[in-house]
Amino acid sequence: MTNTERPPSKVPAAENTLRILKLLSSKRGPLAASTIATTLDLPRSSVYHLLGVMEQSGFVMHLHEERRYGLGVAAFELSSAYSRQEPLSRLGRPLLAALVDKIGESAHLAVLHGRDVLYIVEERAKNRPSLVTDVGVRLPSHLTASGRAILAALPKSQVRALYPNAAAFSSRTETPDPIVKYSTLSAHLDQVRLRGYATENGEVTDGFASLAAAVPDHLGWPVAAVAVTFLAEKVPAEQWPNLAERVKKAAGELSGRIYGRRNG
Repeated sequence: MTNTERPPSKVPAAENTLRILKLLSSKRGPLAASTIATTLDLPRSSVYHLLGVMEQSGFVMHLHEERRYGLGVAAFELSSAYSRQEPLSRLGRPLLAALVDKIGESAHLAVLHGRDVLYIVEERAKNRPSLVTDVGVRLPSHLTASGRAILAALPKSQVRALYPNAAAFSSRTETPDPIVKYSTLSAHLDQVRLRGYATENGEVTDGFASLAAAVPDHLGWPVAAVAVTFLAEKVPAEQWPNLAERVKKAAGELSGRIYGRRNG
């Protein structure tokens, strides 16, 4: 055996499971089982068996109409658990503090955690009321600006995998839920992509609005979102685009500091 050859794995099923997850995480969208088998040089029967086990555990999602497999909610939870560690929080906090100083409004940093967003940093502006987006709080991603910014940056098929049916659209009882089905969410995310930033107005807390932009990694995958929240009556709608540009700039700076790239 040469120095470049790997010794045979003593746990081939475990190794191949990790190889499949690594492959799916490196692609922008779901893959057919046959593509996975060919790419990894594995028997199709083994691939189908492993995918079945991973689907039962929530690590992959089978898109029946497309006959493809994508990452499942459990895989997102693992990735966001890693993202919650350094360096996102460490590097994000001073950037958010600088953003708050410039705009005079509260800001926060959130990551996707399953179908929720989890807030990992909050910087409250002076003389501004406290928000529900405190550190450690989880909210349905489709209702928040942060969540919408992240979802809009994901492949559409991956969003569909996260929201396979109406039961996936949990709501907050305090406010009316404007998004209760996938078609509505998809249309909203199309607008986010066109605009370049996400919005939310009174859907999390009555009277408050938020603007958010995604933080992409070196592959363009959204790992977090930077957002600002303000009293809607204090910031006219015509000022939102300018405020959003500051949010996008902060998100780009965080991406650049962590991954060596910036938002376009």
